[in-house]
Amino acid sequence: MSQHLIFSDIDEPGLNTLEVFRRRGGYGERLRKALTMPREALVEELKASGLRGRGGAGFSMGTKASFLPKGTMDKYLVCNADESEPGTFKDRELMQKCPHLLIEGMIIAAYAAGANRSFIYIRGEYVQQADILDAALVEAYDAGLLGEHILGTDHSLSLAVHRGAGAYICGEETGLLDSLEGKRGNPRLKPPFPANQGLYQGPTLINNVETLATLPLILDMGADVYARIGTDGSTGTKLVSVSGNVQRPGNYEIELGVPSREIIYGLAGGPAEGREIKLWFPGGSSSPVLTRDDLDLPYDFNTLAKAGTMLGSGAIIVVDDTNSVVDVALWLAEFYRHESCGKCTPCREGTNWTVKMLERIQTGLATPMDLDIMASVQEQIIGNCLCVLGDAMAMPVASMIRKFRGEFEEHIERARAENPFTGDEAGPQLALLQGAA
Repeated sequence: MSQHLIFSDIDEPGLNTLEVFRRRGGYGERLRKALTMPREALVEELKASGLRGRGGAGFSMGTKASFLPKGTMDKYLVCNADESEPGTFKDRELMQKCPHLLIEGMIIAAYAAGANRSFIYIRGEYVQQADILDAALVEAYDAGLLGEHILGTDHSLSLAVHRGAGAYICGEETGLLDSLEGKRGNPRLKPPFPANQGLYQGPTLINNVETLATLPLILDMGADVYARIGTDGSTGTKLVSVSGNVQRPGNYEIELGVPSREIIYGLAGGPAEGREIKLWFPGGSSSPVLTRDDLDLPYDFNTLAKAGTMLGSGAIIVVDDTNSVVDVALWLAEFYRHESCGKCTPCREGTNWTVKMLERIQTGLATPMDLDIMASVQEQIIGNCLCVLGDAMAMPVASMIRKFRGEFEEHIERARAENPFTGDEAGPQLALLQGAA
């Protein structure tokens, strides 16, 4: 069911230090092997591993690295360590306990892409993790593992940690680039894509923490061995963050393709005794929800996509039957309304309008027809925004309306009966209150 690769001995004392990391094989033969391979051969090795991005999009890491143009211009590697998706906290543990694995992965990725400058963009709330990364960078520079001619090779790389200021939108890759350049974090129009015109207008490769930290392990075991783990199209292991109504929330490393039930019940203990799962988000708050009928689905990229949702960042949020689906939808919509940068109309207006409609539903002022209108508006948001923030709200909200419409309608009727400003007596009671005012 589970196979520890990236989390192998993750709790070993002192693993965050260069001494202990090197004792476990870090910065050793696997790094020298990578830096002495022809760049094209290293890219092909990464492609052969089948490694897909672990930050949300699930795009082939090797293919992405191959997009950067060849030439002598400055090229950039940026690690997206913003990790602002609600329910996701795997990268935090990885950076805190084993920062050198990420640094080694970045050296390998930078060599594959021909990049000579790199940054780790970390969310502002991760103060402890940023301090640990800074300390690890000092160790790596002092040991000659960063800077000029790493391990006596022709590869040189600068690396710095940049702390964000707590904006969810900066997890979007082009918003991250603007923030890294000292601007307000707003998404950019694409094209041009970052691979051609990214940080400081130079070719830029952007990858997630877990993706980059996996590269040394692939070089260690070989791409063909790594590709045999998991399933066809979803190779390797995946870190999953399980939270919500479970008895053992936390981070777990699983082999892609295991039944989702084994993660939620087997590893995380499932909901409290006597409670049942109502819905669950398989890939963070931005993924369309699934129900308890979907618990036997294999947890991998392709299967979840066929089920109408996505694996995303690997954050499983479990909601049991003590929660109202209306409350969950409103909580989610309020978060995305607050985090919208406001740059494009579908997201700015759509998130705000959705919150107001859900508030009407919650208080009993809505009608069943409003559910149809709200579902239609979500469809108008999806695919029409500069970035995926609008979609991140619209997709799960639309899925909740579709799968739990009966509960929404029951809530409207119940709230209407309890609300003095709805029903037959609303007029006289409102007049009475206006008179008293």
